[in-house]
Amino acid sequence: MKITSSAWTDTLIHLLALASRLEGEGQYNLAKLARAAADSMCRGAAYGVAVPSDVEALAADIRQTAETLAWLGVAAEASSALAQGAGLLAEGRLPLYSILPHPHVCRTCGHLLLGEPETKCPTCGAWPDTYQRFMPIYWLDALEPAAALTRLRRTPGEVAALLEGLSEAQLNQAPADGGWAIRNVLTHLRDAQGVLAFRLDLFLQEEHPTLESKAVWTWATNEGERPPAAWEVFETYKASRADTLGKLAQLPLADWWRTGQHEEFGVMTLRQQVSYFAAHEVTHLTQIAALRRQWVADE
Repeated sequence: MKITSSAWTDTLIHLLALASRLEGEGQYNLAKLARAAADSMCRGAAYGVAVPSDVEALAADIRQTAETLAWLGVAAEASSALAQGAGLLAEGRLPLYSILPHPHVCRTCGHLLLGEPETKCPTCGAWPDTYQRFMPIYWLDALEPAAALTRLRRTPGEVAALLEGLSEAQLNQAPADGGWAIRNVLTHLRDAQGVLAFRLDLFLQEEHPTLESKAVWTWATNEGERPPAAWEVFETYKASRADTLGKLAQLPLADWWRTGQHEEFGVMTLRQQVSYFAAHEVTHLTQIAALRRQWVADE
């Protein structure tokens, strides 16, 4: 049976309506499945959509999307913020928290606003504390301290296992699509670990420190201070991680909730920062594994 666009959309909306009704009945396990199915449908559909990678084209795409959202009646401040963010993207800049605070959506009726809700929902009267906050990335969903430490300890060993048996030439070989070589991924892991180490010291030395936004991913292809071997990059990363783990292991539990002001993400706890970096680097294991399979298969 052919699935029409209308049937797909109707099913998606019905799933969300069903989830809300089930939550009202106290059937939270059924509601979570309905919401998961809706999320799966959206992500599956988005997975096959081609979005521009060129910065100018991507900015134009965002502006067009902002116009469409305005036409559909989505909150004006959201569409305006998207358009403003597109301009910053085109200039090679990051939209900081002062410009784009976390959006909140009323769980009852879908009313959207930027920043913390301070009054009842103007549409349905729901209390401000019931709004859902949208964080920039799931990596900021803070792990418990013990789980974060376990993840930080484990990753260097998993990376080492993926590098085992690869030659320096293979570690430096870029894929056909022009993406990162394994060496670039290792450099990125080392650089991100360096940012974590620096911020940890800030949290320990200052009360509510300012955390500057860092475009760490842009450093991975900078060969200005190129070490002689990819393995040396890895060893630098591994040594810095060991030092960070030593400091975190001695930290009083309460200190994990010390706060700082992140330029891009707003108020952040040390726990969130550690979780961010712990979860972030796991996403690159798949990247290294895919490149390894490609180079080993080519032998």
